[in-house]
Amino acid sequence: MKKVNILIMITIVLLIGVISIPVVAADKLPVVIGLQGPITGAYAIEGEMAKQCVEIAASLINEKGGILDGRMIEIRVVDDACQPKAGALAAMKLISQKDVVAAIQTYGSSVTQPGADLYEKFKKINMAYGAGIVELTRKGYKYFFRMCSSVDKQGNFFANKVVPLFNAKKIAIMHDNQSFSAGLAEYTKIGLQSKIDAGEVEIVYYDAINPGESDFAVPLTKLRETNPDIIYFTGYFPEAALVVRQARNIGITCPFIGGDSAINSEFIKIAGLEMAKGCFMTQEPMPSELSYSKSKMFLEAYQAKYGEIPSSPWAVYAGDSLNVIAYAIDETGSTDSDVLVDYLKNKMNNFNGVTGPIGFDERGDRTGTLHTLYVVNDKGELEIYNP
Repeated sequence: MKKVNILIMITIVLLIGVISIPVVAADKLPVVIGLQGPITGAYAIEGEMAKQCVEIAASLINEKGGILDGRMIEIRVVDDACQPKAGALAAMKLISQKDVVAAIQTYGSSVTQPGADLYEKFKKINMAYGAGIVELTRKGYKYFFRMCSSVDKQGNFFANKVVPLFNAKKIAIMHDNQSFSAGLAEYTKIGLQSKIDAGEVEIVYYDAINPGESDFAVPLTKLRETNPDIIYFTGYFPEAALVVRQARNIGITCPFIGGDSAINSEFIKIAGLEMAKGCFMTQEPMPSELSYSKSKMFLEAYQAKYGEIPSSPWAVYAGDSLNVIAYAIDETGSTDSDVLVDYLKNKMNNFNGVTGPIGFDERGDRTGTLHTLYVVNDKGELEIYNP
């Protein structure tokens, strides 16, 4: 009888142990959020900074106890090399991992779109940190959000603020036929249309280069013949740096203004300081200009680990994407995509982010984004242009 009782007691204890182990483990399982970006390839600097920013954001949250009553945030990184096909494959890698509850993607509009199509199909929240083409939030996506601004706003800023600032009459616009670059060029032209109709300005050059090439003598010679007052280059920093160097070498001296993907620390390295200084860029607030309550803590943590702050805003937008997704999960107590969509679009107003107050409209666009004009100074640093 005693043996039976002892066996029963042992069995009960073992059963309790077996049952409690997964319950305790479930309480401690991390909340997994994916990051898709160009970890390799020509734009790897942007992907690496995004990875670092997301990891800093996660560590700051985890240091305070995580979310959902003590669950830590885990980041899963997949490389898309800033290539559309690789972007789709990267998205599928994250989608196929059932514990990934949401994704942050990526640098480049043409890479973001195929990913967004797949995340939409599989009902997975995805938030873009560096994809500005207007059409992304006009496709009727339910699960797609954008942390950065869109190109129509930037095009209007150039047309209505930058052109008058330089008293420019003859404008050259150069892009590279990629989704973002061509879109910014087109919306800049739309923004200028009323001035064109009034005879105040004219677009004397509007053409594309091929991304990945290194010799732009032919298009730049053609551009030089138009004698523009300013050049607006809407492409990316590797080509922008070469365009500046080659333009100056053939006697094009007018102000060079890049779009928001044209100038970063790599641009200055490739172009060289002598060619880079005095170049301008239309851009959303740079990390060095952020003065919100969360900015100081975030940038201090980043600098302590990596020795400097990020050299472009996109990486910090990636970090804020993590902050917003984590906050929405914690506030709703859920990782269900439909619950999170409803919260982000209808219930979250003015979230206190590293990059300022954050909210989203019904399309998934961030509200309240701004632009300003930066210039590369004599030290090779970007600063707000104050003429």
